[in-house]
Amino acid sequence: MRPSHIALAVLVTALWGVNFVVIELGLDHFPPLLFSALRFLVAALPAVFFVGPPKVALKWIVGVGLALGVAKFGLLFVGMDQGMGAGLSSLVLQVQAVFTALFAALALGERPGGVRLAGMAVALAGIAVAAVDEGTSGPVLAFVLVFAAAAFWGVSNVLTRKAAPPDSLNFMVWVSTVPVLPLLGLSLLFEGWDRDADALAAMDWTGAGTVVYVAWISTVFGFGAWGFLLRHHPASTVAPFTLLVPVFGMSSAALLLHESVSPLRWCAAALLVGGVAVTSLGGRWRKPGAEVGSAPDAQGAQTAQGARV
Repeated sequence: MRPSHIALAVLVTALWGVNFVVIELGLDHFPPLLFSALRFLVAALPAVFFVGPPKVALKWIVGVGLALGVAKFGLLFVGMDQGMGAGLSSLVLQVQAVFTALFAALALGERPGGVRLAGMAVALAGIAVAAVDEGTSGPVLAFVLVFAAAAFWGVSNVLTRKAAPPDSLNFMVWVSTVPVLPLLGLSLLFEGWDRDADALAAMDWTGAGTVVYVAWISTVFGFGAWGFLLRHHPASTVAPFTLLVPVFGMSSAALLLHESVSPLRWCAAALLVGGVAVTSLGGRWRKPGAEVGSAPDAQGAQTAQGARV
């Protein structure tokens, strides 16, 4: 990769890492489900009028929109609202690579080799250590919600792989149109009209800024830049940069939100990031009856897709 492309990859992962801090700030201004709905509304409009018609079947847009937008982000925002810290959230979500591998094996017949299975075991050990740390210092339910969000991220990664969108920015903008109404409906049901209306009426520049960041900077710019990198380089070259996301997430949370990072959490981070690295990059996927190495960059593409926040 040329230096400018390396710089762009690092910039995008830094923006995605800081995104968790911005989410934390936004949750001080909006109920979580309303905040998530606003994210996708602003990401979709007005961009949907400029990216052209969808380039994949509608079923894939709806499927990814529900799995990623409603389930994954809904659970993430609620989990963080219930007390899951920004830094730990950025770390735990990386277990999506393990869920992606498991769901790809079930749905696509892609069998991970021994090296990747070992990577999954190490990553899950990291999650176990993080759960122990959170169990002694934070709300367990919030941890479970973010862990579940990672599982739905894995589902959306497999659906995206099946959809194989030729234009990642076009795909993400159209996907962003799907979660808006379901999230608004869930917000009205569980958070209440009065709470939503009060949050919107009290919106200030800080609250509006958090919505703009998570929608335009993290989603539209981040996705567009990442798609640019994937068009110019193999996924196996681009994907490793996603491991910087929890590094930026944990460090920015410690710096800006003064979140403490215990020795146990550093241990969890080392295990999880190392396990995800091996799961994502170790060996090749193979389908039953296929030669080893017949599906190059399959998991790399999933990991590159799965890093977006």
